[in-house]
Amino acid sequence: MDYRSWAGLKITVAHGVATVSLDHPPLNLMDGVLLPSLRGFAHHVRTDADVRVIVFQSADPEFFSAHGDMAYLTDPEALPAATQAAIDAAPGAVIPHGLNILQAMGAEIRDLPQVTIGKVAGFARGAGNEFLMSLDMRFAAIGRSGQAQPESTLAILPGGGGTVNMTRLLGPARALELLIGGQLVGAEVAERYGLVNRALPADEIDAFVDALARRMAGVRPEVVAAIKATVRAATPPASDTAYVAENAFLYSLFTEDMVEVARKQLAAGVQTREGERDLEGLVDSLSPGFRNAAQQ
Repeated sequence: MDYRSWAGLKITVAHGVATVSLDHPPLNLMDGVLLPSLRGFAHHVRTDADVRVIVFQSADPEFFSAHGDMAYLTDPEALPAATQAAIDAAPGAVIPHGLNILQAMGAEIRDLPQVTIGKVAGFARGAGNEFLMSLDMRFAAIGRSGQAQPESTLAILPGGGGTVNMTRLLGPARALELLIGGQLVGAEVAERYGLVNRALPADEIDAFVDALARRMAGVRPEVVAAIKATVRAATPPASDTAYVAENAFLYSLFTEDMVEVARKQLAAGVQTREGERDLEGLVDSLSPGFRNAAQQ
């Protein structure tokens, strides 16, 4: 199967492993380019018997995926356009009623027959981290990775499955810490909290993930299917009802005040490489309440 046509993605297939590199400068935003490409790739790869394991990584050493495009909040046309492009990229794939396109893509990724692995080296925030949480497993580079759900500082909630999936992975107490606090966590905390499988030295993560992916690709597909089905039976996924509730609460928070907060953050440098290197510090500088609380 030819995977060269997906904008923002570089895809190679060897030894049963598809390596998908997010390559959508400047920040690998989950926007109207990357979102349709990822959904289209997932739609096509699920029937490719030559691909048994999929590794998602970034071509950018600083950013896995910064977050969703903030134009979704400030431009009324941006999210509908990205949604339609993602629908067109996966003809015949049905979006469950009440779910948004990010939630639907996450469900489609979780349902892939292949084993999916995320290699986190760089920042993954917002929709970028939500995408990672939809994968079967994740590995993070010590000193080079950071994961966060900063949506609370925008006066919204993580609406791409983040509130549901983080709670399932971390438990309610730790999920609330990260969802409401919006802190960036490095690889070691992410491992301790259960956000990733392992924290690995940055100079070892490539070899480790490559060896694991090739080993898993050597397992017979029917065995992988049986194991994944059994694991899912033991830990059933959240129902659509949870995602419908998340989506409804998300849109209830789309107010004029929220749009003004988003515009203020954009004007201050959010969604630029410089601003995104310390997004939390930048956002705190715009919100004296956050800054004062952090200093106490």
